[in-house]
Amino acid sequence: MPIFTDQMQQKLQIDTPPQRIISLVPSQTELLFDLGLDRELVGITKFCVHPAEKCRLKTKIGGTKNFNITLIDSLKPDLIIGNKEENYQEGIELLSQKYPVWMSDIKTLEQALAMIQSLGAILNKSEQAKRLGECIKIEFDALSQMNFPKIRIAYFIWRKPYMVAGKGTFIDHLLGICGLENIFKGRKPYPEVSRDDLQAAQPEIIFLSSEPFPFQQKHIVEFAEICPQSQIRLVDGEMFSWFGSRLQFSAAYFKKILGEIHATY
Repeated sequence: MPIFTDQMQQKLQIDTPPQRIISLVPSQTELLFDLGLDRELVGITKFCVHPAEKCRLKTKIGGTKNFNITLIDSLKPDLIIGNKEENYQEGIELLSQKYPVWMSDIKTLEQALAMIQSLGAILNKSEQAKRLGECIKIEFDALSQMNFPKIRIAYFIWRKPYMVAGKGTFIDHLLGICGLENIFKGRKPYPEVSRDDLQAAQPEIIFLSSEPFPFQQKHIVEFAEICPQSQIRLVDGEMFSWFGSRLQFSAAYFKKILGEIHATY
């Protein structure tokens, strides 16, 4: 069997092309569907929601951090695809004892594009993966040339406690491509922050993400009381954190947001 190296530098023997695939990551599930692997994809997590009409038909093997190992065994996978950040180590180690588990580890756009190409090679979808990667790169190259002035930003992912995207995260990397300066870039990947922290940092913009906590319009008032000088916006978290085929739409979404923000300055 061919040997492949995943993004955690683990070498795996995989009988290609796999015929029974389980995806443990929502953004990679969407990618597999977009590569045309509807039939081969036999199991997904309960958080895999795109495309909705196809995800509804697939067996749910639990959450990204709580796998039903017995159910996974019943599906007899010949490849499982996970992610270092989104999945839990104990579950991955248990699965790796039985099945080839290909793991992504993504903190940059370049790593996301490499993941797409690697899975394309494993899954006999190299041409489709190449076209998708080229499309994403063209869109982001155009975005990076916009040269908007830097704006200081805080990107919130959770409430009670407040948590933000910090250093070494894919979100932080995409904010940088957008020309936005993450005020919590110097902290750990997903730090808790207090009201005092936020007031002291004085962000010009606050992004409230739609996931994993579903921030809504009512939360804008809450943050306006803490930072009345800040512009506060609800944003689509999938555009900032999904590192699969959704990236083909992210750059256009960022251009729209940036245009609206800079029109107010």
